[in-house]
Parts: sequence; C-alpha cells; structure tokens
Amino acid sequence: MAKTDRLISLDVFRGLTIAGMILVNTPGSWNYVYSPLRHADWHGCTPTDLVFPFFLFIVGVAMWFSFKKFDHQLSSATVVKILRRAVLIFLVGLLLKIFPNFIDRDYSQLRILGVLQRIAIAYGIGALLCMWLNQKKLIIVSVVILAGYWIILWAFGGDDPYGLTTNVVLRVDKAILGESHLWQGKGIPFDPEGLLSTLPAIVTVILGYLTGRLIGTWDSKIRVVTLMLLLGIAGIFFGKLWGLLFPINKSLWTSSYVIYTAGYALLLLAGFLWIIDIKKAVKWSHPLRVFGMNPLFIYALSIVWVKILIYLIKIPGDAGETMNGYAWIYQNLFVTIGGNMFGSFLFGITHIILFWFVGWILYRFRIFIKI
Repeated sequence: MAKTDRLISLDVFRGLTIAGMILVNTPGSWNYVYSPLRHADWHGCTPTDLVFPFFLFIVGVAMWFSFKKFDHQLSSATVVKILRRAVLIFLVGLLLKIFPNFIDRDYSQLRILGVLQRIAIAYGIGALLCMWLNQKKLIIVSVVILAGYWIILWAFGGDDPYGLTTNVVLRVDKAILGESHLWQGKGIPFDPEGLLSTLPAIVTVILGYLTGRLIGTWDSKIRVVTLMLLLGIAGIFFGKLWGLLFPINKSLWTSSYVIYTAGYALLLLAGFLWIIDIKKAVKWSHPLRVFGMNPLFIYALSIVWVKILIYLIKIPGDAGETMNGYAWIYQNLFVTIGGNMFGSFLFGITHIILFWFVGWILYRFRIFIKI
C-alpha cells in the first residue's frame, strides 16, 4: 500500500466515532432515549456499545502510523512519549470529573475512573506492549489476556460469575479504589471502566495496532480490504459463539465483547478504505474528517459544555423554581419542536452540529490539539 502522511479512512472512522460519542452522551433527557442509543442494561450489545471499543481500536490503528518514526522499537524516546500522553489523558479525565466544583467538592466521593482514564491506561500499556513485542508475541499475549480474563472471572465469581453484584471485577475495584470512588449508576457501586476490566480493553488497542500494521505494510489495497472483511466477519461470528459461554458485556468488557466489537470495527474501517482509498470518493467525508482531527479535545469540550449548562447556569421559572441550563434548553426548545422522545434525540443531533462547527474552526485554521 502506498504510504501517506495520514490515513484519511481512519480520520473518517474516528470522526464518525466521536460524533457517536457526543450523540449517545448528550440526549435532551435520559428518560427519553431511543433504544439503539442506550447501552445494554447488562449482557448484550447495542449500537451504542460499539462506540467506545471503536475508539480504542482506532487508537491502536493510529499508533502504528504514529510510531513509524521510531521504527516501532521500544526506546527511551518512545517510553517518554507513551507515558507522557497516557498521564495527560488520565489527568484530563480526572479534571473533567472534578469540574466545575474544584474547591467545595467532597473528594472522598470522587469517581476516579472513567472513559478518558480507561483510554489512558489501555493506550499506555497497549503501546508499550506493541513497541516491545513482535507481531507473533502480540497475538500470543492477546490470547493469554482474553483467555486469562475469562478464567479469572469464571474461577472467582462464585455461582454467578458474570452477574452485577457477584463478579470479581467489582471486588477488585472495591478493594483497590473503595466503594465511594466507583460509579453509582446501577444502584450499587460498580465501575464499567474498572481496573481489572481494563485488561481486555488493552487487547482492543492491540488489535487496532495489528490492523494498522496490516494496512501500512501490505501493497495491495484490495487484499487488505478483503482480509479485513473476512477477519471482521470471523470476529463477529466467533464473538457471538464465545458469548454463549462468556456473555458479551460492555460493563465487564468481556473477552467475547472484545472480539465481537473488533469484528465490526474491521468491517467499518474496511468499508471506508474501499470507498476512500480504492474508489477515491473523498469529498463526502470532509465533515467526518473535521471531527477526526481533534477528537479527544472535542469530546472533552462537549463534557465541559454540558457541565457548564448543568452546574453553572440556573434559570428561574414562573413558579419560583430553578431549572439548570441543560434542562431549560431541552424543555423550552426541543420538547416544543419535537416532543419528548424526538426532541431528546434532536437535542443530541444539535450538539453534534455545534461541536462540528468548533472542530471546523480548528480545522480551518490548522489547529490540532492533541490530548
């Protein structure tokens, strides 16, 4: 395959993923969300459950191209680069948890982990492994991690090893982080971005890296796309098959979930490669490329914006009650236009457009903020 400075197909895939992250994270009301835009309650996989592993997969693909200048070798320079970026992403994620109340916050109840924190850990460890090991050893390590994670959950989970209250992931997070520092969204302290469940997420990054290697070293684009399609179909099939024994579950980031979602990632990226690199249909992709050039900055900015609306903007109502800016915009603009359900969906779409314009301004002035 001809070498280029950037893989436009990857930028487009990344842009689509960021748009999806904003859409599923920003409904007008969490009481009114179309089912495909919700996470599976526990076992299972909705379109929304594909978004996060897609991003980690893309991180891995991009790593291969990023580390070409280091000849894919572990050195002091690569270690510094990897650790610096991992720490930065983790700190940004932690600061977003604290924002905007830095002073009066009860830090004894602060959730330590989250989406950006998982990206940081999975990227950091995954990148070090990819620079250290050759392709064969990376595949072996990935198999060992996925199989070992299955064994750990099965062996230490009791009568219901994959249940919400009985899984060993929860016990590890309680022991290391403490209940008060875990997500409380399911009615009990449980973190879907927990420490132990980050192990298989590292494999998602590695699979992306191996895909980047395939794209970057093979000369035949047709062969690359064909192989990616075959591997994608195999991943979906094997993931579903493994899921009969080890359920597909995003919250636990089960090994079957890793394989299943990587299959879909391969299919989508292969499709973009076919359309953009082989058929040379590029112009249509510009809006997604805008998102894909400043992905983590735009994602972080969307969180800051939402928290400003919720915590800093208070609007008094006619009856003397106070409504935050987020709820006020949804109720007074979007419910009026589309009712509760469609209005909630339209609220999310509007935020995609809003942050696209932010991304377009950055893109227009060649400003690329790397987090």
